[in-house]
Order: sequence, then C-alpha cells, then structure tokens
Amino acid sequence: MATTELLKPVPAPGSPKAPAKGRPVPVGRIALYVSLSVVSLLMVVPFAWMVITSLKTPVEIASQDGGLLPEHWEFGNYVDALKAAPFATYARNSFVIAISHTVLNVLVASMAGYALARIRFRGSETIFYLFVAALMIPTYTKVLPEFLIVRFMPLAGGNDIFGQGGSGWLDSWWALIVPGAVTPFAVFLFRQFYLDLPVELEEAARLDGLGEFRIYARIMSPQVKPAFITVALLTFESSWNNFLWPLLVTHSDSLRVIQVGLSVFKTENGTQWHFLMAGTTLATLPMVVLFLVGQRYFVQGFATAGLK
Repeated sequence: MATTELLKPVPAPGSPKAPAKGRPVPVGRIALYVSLSVVSLLMVVPFAWMVITSLKTPVEIASQDGGLLPEHWEFGNYVDALKAAPFATYARNSFVIAISHTVLNVLVASMAGYALARIRFRGSETIFYLFVAALMIPTYTKVLPEFLIVRFMPLAGGNDIFGQGGSGWLDSWWALIVPGAVTPFAVFLFRQFYLDLPVELEEAARLDGLGEFRIYARIMSPQVKPAFITVALLTFESSWNNFLWPLLVTHSDSLRVIQVGLSVFKTENGTQWHFLMAGTTLATLPMVVLFLVGQRYFVQGFATAGLK
C-alpha cells in the first residue's frame, strides 16, 4: 500500500489538481487595475453622455433640475436628425473617401515600407529619416501649403499650365482623396514590421526564382497581417473623422462629408443638442464596429511594431 502511494504522480504546481496555495496579490497589480479602471471610466463617460443626451428632449437638456437619465426616451431624435440634412449623401461621401484613403495608404505605404526595410539602395537611410522627420510636422501647419497646391493645380478646374485662371481641384473628389492618400506614419510602421522578418524567407524565395514584387506580395506581406489591419483602421478612422480639410476644399452639398454635415445643427439661435448628439452617435458607430472587429490585430500591431 505504501509503495502504491509513493508511485502516484504528483500534480505539477499550477495544475488543476495541485493544492491551492494562498498567494497575496501584488500591490502594484492592484494599483494598475484600479488606474486602468479609472481611465476606462473617464473614456466611457463622454460616450455615455452623448447617447443619453441624444435621447432627451430640448426642455430636459436645457433644464438645470433634470436628472441624468431622460424622463421620456426620444428615439425619434435619430429619425428627425437624419431628415434635417442629406445625411445619406454625407455618409456615402465619407465612406468613399475613407475607403479610398485606406486602400491607397495600405498599398503604397506597404510597398514603400518594404523597399526601405528589405532593399538596399543608395540614400535609403536618408529617405527613412525624412519620413521620420515628416512625423514631427504638426498637421495644421500643412493645411495652408496643401490648400495652395490644390488651388493652383495646373491644368485642373480651368487653370492654365501655370495654375492660374481657375479653381484647380477645389470642390472635387481629387482634393478630398489625393492629399491624404499616403501618411508617413504608415510607411514607418510597415518598415518596422518588414525589418523584423527573417532574411531566410526572401533568400529562399529568390532561389525559387521569384521577383522582388512577388516576394513582397506573396512571401513577406502575409507575415505582417497585423500591420495591414492596424494601418487600415487608423487610416479609416482619421479619414472618417476629418472635418477641417473637407470644410476648406468643398462648398457643395454633393461633396460634403458627415462630420461637416453635423454643423447644420449649430445655428445662430443656438445648438440643437439632441439632434447633434443623435447625429454624432450615428457617425461614431462605424468606427466602434471596426475597432471591435479588428481590435486583436490592432493591439498586436502596436505591441509588435514597437519600437524595434
């Protein structure tokens, strides 16, 4: 009997059959969880306020004695907000611009990042440092130069070869799509991902007779899927939420985007907060859905891009 007891396997520590040992939770971990919970709450509160406000009546919003939750849930605010302006056209324009930017940025930036990471040529390091330097330029300092380029585009919008006499690309799809087609951050991120791949992959592909483009498209790019999804999400989000540039380069309703369209609820007599919050909630939904779908790759992209 004693021999049988001795021969019984001892469960490994941490296994379900192992005896539980009381271990105190580190104070640092508790502090981390508390801090993350507080930050998460602070991030959620504005969205919760937006949704709740969109379901209130104007009287409840203006009243100082009103409670946090509406007394009467006005779901009709969403229907009335959509009728206040051609939001179907605005949403279509936003989708077209955001998808165009996403496709162009992912395609061009991935090829540029691959070239900077895997192809050695004279000046490659200098070009990379120029992209890094471009990351440091504030966005709003580039608005005026980009506007002047669009306005004086030669042989466009009635302009002559010197860019005079017409309106250039103003109030056109070219002005909405071309300036935001490629971002330096996307090139930098792709370059960091491609740089970390083992050189044996491309060497084996070259021995099999593959050309450089096929190595990029068939061998290397499938290995950096998180980079593609991360860049796609960031590009779509930036393009979808862009307000200033579409406002500057367009003046017709047929080219307005949804962020600019929300401004119809702010008039000289005041702001229609219930309609504005309803429209903003609807405009936020596509980004929430996209992030929920791709959040695993999104987090993995930033975790691994690192800062290799």
